[in-house]
Amino acid sequence: MATVELTFSALPAHVRTARLVATAIARRTGVAEALLDEVRLAVGEACSRAVEAHRLHCPGEPVRIELRDDAGRFEVTVTDVAPSEDMRPHVLEADGSAMPEMAGLGIAVIAGLADDVEVSPGPKGMRIRMSWPASPHGIAAV
Repeated sequence: MATVELTFSALPAHVRTARLVATAIARRTGVAEALLDEVRLAVGEACSRAVEAHRLHCPGEPVRIELRDDAGRFEVTVTDVAPSEDMRPHVLEADGSAMPEMAGLGIAVIAGLADDVEVSPGPKGMRIRMSWPASPHGIAAV
């Protein structure tokens, strides 16, 4: 099992770098070419959400990404340390319900792109883990 860890400042420009790194590692891990756009888009969405949360709540803290090749799966975990969704500003929906400003649509997009998604909010931050099938032998088997 190989692991790559990446931390970056909460700047939108760094989201592109995170997408490029994730796509390159996914390709090397043996993720099918047809899935690479999904990897790129899901990682970009998760990182954009984390960057925006950090910019609003803790701009000096870095966003953390972990990319792993684990038992025939390519796994990406994006972690932020912004306050939990319960403590973030809410947007009032037309039906009167309150929805966290950064939740909802972004997580739904990620869930539609990744093969498996787990969202773990905590008192200080959120962890989004997503994975895709990969060749157990990496790029050589593709």
